[in-house]
Amino acid sequence: MTLEYLVLLFCGGLIPLAYAAFFLGRRRAVTEMEQGGRLNSPPSFYGWYVIVWMFVPAVVASAVFAILDIAGVITVPLPMLLAGFLALCAGAGWLALRRVNASLRARKTVEGIIRWLLFLATCISIFTTVGIVLSVIFESIKFFQMVSFWEFITGTTWSPGSAFLEGAGRGGEEAAKAEFGSVPIFAGTFMITFIAMCVALPVGLFSAIYTSEYAGPTIRAMAKPALEILAGIPTVVYGFFAAITVSPLVVHIAETLGLKAAYTNALAPGMVMGIMIIPFISSLSDDVISSIPQSLREGSFALGTTRSETIKYVVLPAAFPGIVSAFLLGVSRALGETMIVVMAAGLRPNLTWNPLEGMTTVTVRIVDALTGDLAFNSAETLSAFALGLTLLVVTLMLNIISAIVVRRFKQQYEM
Repeated sequence: MTLEYLVLLFCGGLIPLAYAAFFLGRRRAVTEMEQGGRLNSPPSFYGWYVIVWMFVPAVVASAVFAILDIAGVITVPLPMLLAGFLALCAGAGWLALRRVNASLRARKTVEGIIRWLLFLATCISIFTTVGIVLSVIFESIKFFQMVSFWEFITGTTWSPGSAFLEGAGRGGEEAAKAEFGSVPIFAGTFMITFIAMCVALPVGLFSAIYTSEYAGPTIRAMAKPALEILAGIPTVVYGFFAAITVSPLVVHIAETLGLKAAYTNALAPGMVMGIMIIPFISSLSDDVISSIPQSLREGSFALGTTRSETIKYVVLPAAFPGIVSAFLLGVSRALGETMIVVMAAGLRPNLTWNPLEGMTTVTVRIVDALTGDLAFNSAETLSAFALGLTLLVVTLMLNIISAIVVRRFKQQYEM
């Protein structure tokens, strides 16, 4: 019944009330102007003024009642709450309509309310980020109370298989001790990310240079949307492509060259992940390169340089900060990818430099830890939060380093 009440509230109550409030407020302002009054704001702002003051008290009152209901202080039936909301909207709108006159600074009031709404949206974004970080930190602290932090950071063996026995008080039985060394997991993460960026960065950047500097309008109109289609393909489809097509192909080529490759190798998901990231780097780099002022290119041509020299020595240095941002976006996308790695690289933590062997990544281990049937307070489950916190710190360090690099090499170009 909740959905029905909400649909009825919007379609049968709020939308007609908002339309009536806007119409009546604007009409009253126009009437004041026709009678010789000099309006401080355009007539439409008076309509928005009535709408704003119609909804603000009702929203505040509804939020208070909702908080009291969640806290168990008071229980208000939903039909009564919706009816009270509409009645409060109507009453507040009527009072706001009575305040509409030629001397009312409606524009200042409306813009002030909008400014506060934007500030509130910003605060919600910030508090959400802080909440996510704090929740990960608190759960990670529980994990590090069970497992040594130094062992987690420097350990080279990830084997949490007997953690559930220890959690059940059966750790003394003939079972290997659970080990939570994260080095193999992060090694696999960085290996697959490195392979992906080796594919995505040159292809994406070169395609951006071609579409922005060499391609004509017709080719550009076809090539850019075709590249961006890759961003809309589901990652599970990329996973099937990596597992069924690319991985056997890698094994066949390796055998031809006399090498041994596993079907769950790191090279195949890395290459497919790089293909998936190409449109992110290509699209952003193309926009950045296209935004470089044409006067810079013309000045370079006037000095006798060729087009390729202009791109190399003028356009790319000017677009370098944007290209770095696109590269970091691609790295973040690669670090957070899960499905392709699960389907093509496997789940085995493996500390090796050989990309032809199977590896796993942080996000895969997080999913594996949180989707089992273990207790939430077990060491294996809580290890997901420790991995997430470490990955968060690594990503933050990459962003800081990139900011330093961009600030160091950024150049100011005037029109």
